[in-house]
Amino acid sequence: MTYSELAKKLRLPLGFVLGIAYLIWARPTPVTLPVGAAIAFAGVIIRAWASGHIVKNKKLAVTGPYAHTRNPLYFGSFLIGAGFAIAAHWSLLLVVVAFWVLVYAPTMERERVNIRERFPEAYDRYSANVPAFVPRVTPWKDAEAEQGLFSFDLYMRHGEWKAGITYLLVMGWLVLRMIKGL
Repeated sequence: MTYSELAKKLRLPLGFVLGIAYLIWARPTPVTLPVGAAIAFAGVIIRAWASGHIVKNKKLAVTGPYAHTRNPLYFGSFLIGAGFAIAAHWSLLLVVVAFWVLVYAPTMERERVNIRERFPEAYDRYSANVPAFVPRVTPWKDAEAEQGLFSFDLYMRHGEWKAGITYLLVMGWLVLRMIKGL
């Protein structure tokens, strides 16, 4: 088993265990909670925006947030994790960064290879103009691709609304922990 395959297998179970530990030991403050909440909310919005632009495995997504970064779903997830970490205690950001480097970087590389195999010419042009993770400020416009608009149907079909509900539940829990000292 390669490291990439191991990272893929461990991604969800390890994320689940870390999430439970986080909910048990998080200690937000009146300073860290709103800062972290804002960062995590930005991640939820980016993921929602991205899910309304991607038709997985059928065409290369190059519009919306995909015109800024090749991995907006992962970038949004990183912001959610970073925001939740900061909300609880800034030092947890180190755990999120380590998790991302060790688990998500190999996942993104494996997906890059898969997408390039599916759309070789278009992907080479795309990857030469759009960064893999940290978004570019201005959107890249692919003259050869059809320009798509956000699709609420895709957003719902991908179930991305669950990220918004999770955000609200976690923030509610953190507010309770801060106010009641749970």
